[in-house]
Amino acid sequence: MKITITSPKSRNPLVAAAHFRRAGSHRPRGGALRQQTGRTLRRELDQLSHSKDSP
Repeated sequence: MKITITSPKSRNPLVAAAHFRRAGSHRPRGGALRQQTGRTLRRELDQLSHSKDSP
C-alpha cells in the first residue's frame, strides 16, 4: 500500500508581503495622532500667551 501525502495549498506571496508592510487603512497610527494633537495644543497655547502680552 502506498502512502500519499498531500502538500498544503500554496499561499499567495503578495498577501504575505502586504502583511509584512502592515497593510491596512490609510490613517495615521495612535502615536502620530497624539503627537499631532500635542503640537496643535502647544500652538494654540502659544498664540493665547502672545495675544495676552500685546496691549
